[in-house]
Amino acid sequence: MKTLISTAVLMASISVANASEMGADVNALKAEAVTVVKSFGGPLKQALGGAMKAGGPLNAIETCNVQAPALAKAAADASGWSVARTSLKLRNTGNKPDAWELATLTEFDARLAAGEKPETIAKAEIVEERGQKTFRFMKAIGTAPLCLNCHGGEIKPEVAAKLDSLYPHDQARGYKQGQIRGAFTLKKAL
Repeated sequence: MKTLISTAVLMASISVANASEMGADVNALKAEAVTVVKSFGGPLKQALGGAMKAGGPLNAIETCNVQAPALAKAAADASGWSVARTSLKLRNTGNKPDAWELATLTEFDARLAAGEKPETIAKAEIVEERGQKTFRFMKAIGTAPLCLNCHGGEIKPEVAAKLDSLYPHDQARGYKQGQIRGAFTLKKAL
């Protein structure tokens, strides 16, 4: 009986040690994910801002269409993470959310409705995917004034025509400033 109790106590202490070790890993992974988001989102925002200044929304659409995937790939290649964007209202159908992303985007909208600001909304979780533990991270993308040129409710006809030609199934319109337009989505196999 004494051996059974000692074994139970030892197993409990191992579980606690593993849980605290896992917590440290989760915090390190969160910090790494935030850095990866910045390595993608920062250059993307800069490229779009420069394109808007250089040639307005039509130029920005072209930049987003060509440079966003290249910037996501560069961030992924440099970090070893899967890096993408997704939304409940897709512009690019290739960015369709998976089940975890869909649930997270829905949660993000609920958090926004409860008063949380888009810039503070994120989620990190370890999940199992096809028998592999995977760290998932999403960070909300808020709709800023610049975004309304291509994602707002009142888009210029020439902008709408350009969007229609590049994205025939575009749903990413009608947003208002401060809404969540989508999210950066990252994952890394553990």
